[in-house]
Amino acid sequence: MKNITITLPEDLARWLRVRAAEDDRSVSRWIRELLERKRHREDDYEIAMKRYLAREPRKIEWPDGRRPSREELYDRSRLR
Repeated sequence: MKNITITLPEDLARWLRVRAAEDDRSVSRWIRELLERKRHREDDYEIAMKRYLAREPRKIEWPDGRRPSREELYDRSRLR
């Protein structure tokens, strides 16, 4: 493990100590788990994005073989 030092405003440090105590963790453990969750979310996002971008593009099949006009695409009256 590597120790680091961070500087926080007093009110944020107080909030952090209370939150960590409520979760029955040390401040160090609470921050470590928070950062690990963030790292895993970013890793998961990166994997999903690469998987999506690796897919072959597919052709859109338009009804009746014609594309809708701009007016048809933005016609909000159908949504009411």
